[in-house]
Amino acid sequence: MTGQPAAPGHEDQRGAAAPRPGTAPGRPLLPGRPGRPDVFTFGETMVALRGSGPLKLGGTMNVSIAGAESNVAIGLARLGHDVRWAGAVGEDEAGQLVLRTLRAEGVGVSGASTDPGAPTGLLLFEARLPEVTRVHYYRAGSAGSRIGAEVIERAFSAAPPRVLHLTGITPSLSPTAGAAARRALQLAREAGSLVCLDVNFRARLWTAEAAAEVLREWIPFVDVLIASDDELPLCLLGDGGGEGSPGGADGNQGAEGSQGVEGSQGVEGNLEAEGAHGALRGEEGDGAGMGAKGADGGLALCGSEQGEAAGAGAGACGDAVPLPPQEAAGAPAATVATQAGLLLDQGVGEVVVKLGAQGATVFTQGGSLHRPAKPVRAVDAVGAGDAFVAGYLSALLDGEGTAGRLERAVTTGAFAVASPGDWEGAPTRSELGMLGAPPGTVVR
Repeated sequence: MTGQPAAPGHEDQRGAAAPRPGTAPGRPLLPGRPGRPDVFTFGETMVALRGSGPLKLGGTMNVSIAGAESNVAIGLARLGHDVRWAGAVGEDEAGQLVLRTLRAEGVGVSGASTDPGAPTGLLLFEARLPEVTRVHYYRAGSAGSRIGAEVIERAFSAAPPRVLHLTGITPSLSPTAGAAARRALQLAREAGSLVCLDVNFRARLWTAEAAAEVLREWIPFVDVLIASDDELPLCLLGDGGGEGSPGGADGNQGAEGSQGVEGSQGVEGNLEAEGAHGALRGEEGDGAGMGAKGADGGLALCGSEQGEAAGAGAGACGDAVPLPPQEAAGAPAATVATQAGLLLDQGVGEVVVKLGAQGATVFTQGGSLHRPAKPVRAVDAVGAGDAFVAGYLSALLDGEGTAGRLERAVTTGAFAVASPGDWEGAPTRSELGMLGAPPGTVVR
């Protein structure tokens, strides 16, 4: 089911009408053909250890893998898409676990490499409260942080993807990783690949100022921008690091116990954007639910790797509703709309804003539509944002309009919230309809 365009009088806060049914994206997708991946993404994937309580008390831990980009890749592969992941792992057992898991999930890893001079990164999760998870990174100097531009060049020369998916995590890892991401943007422009950027700000890896410097350089290359409301200022030219931005005006230099890179690793050189993209206009639009109902019936925010509010939701599809006038997840709705409008004016085709318990809103040059949060019983909110992205890109690749893209994103995000782990609960295509079943349903 899809939402309906907003009724007259329910325009967005910038005064534009809702996205019109039937309008086409400004940058069409490359046609699918054998050998051309639907999506190419790259970044660091680590071994993930999950404890049941405070790490200092010891106990048992579950072993898996985690990485924002590979989480998205697995989600897309389960939905039947040809997706490739590139990254570097150490010449160690942990690296073999990463590659083995991705292969088993149907993700192409021919572009991945093994680095004998550096270890595979490590990620520790500790549950501190029912809705709060603390993350500790051990990735400084890891193999994944040493990925270079040559890896990206090989991938694009083999077969340009229909969609390049990037996150703001990769450029925070090292100058070489930042250069690889910059080269990917250039090659995507040359090949005509659609570019999706999930901001994914990580305060333990770099400061807000350092992130803003890189992200603002990338914006002219971005077709689909996905961000939480407090991440939008990082992408805007001008003053984007004040109140309401991640890390505050002075940024977060990292937290105790983290071995992530402090401050900016930076990237050198400038991207040479050839003008701004045409607007990506949705055919019709609605928002995405982004809340989760805890065991006591209260609303629990969904989170991605560092605990940010993330896209999720479940249950029956509701009608689209106008952007709520109240404050949403820390920033007034009018401010969010204004910031999204500025990003559209800078050339971004589509801005998808995650608003935590208030839901999500999509903005295009044709207007905006909002969907409130949908309730789901929360089990583990980590990875919900990546699942949201996977669902959104999957529907985009299938030719769905904005409403269909967000409806699938809501569904895949809800599966993540309702399951433990970063990616383990990602649904297959045949499972997408299960969330509409009433409680107590037994599928026989």
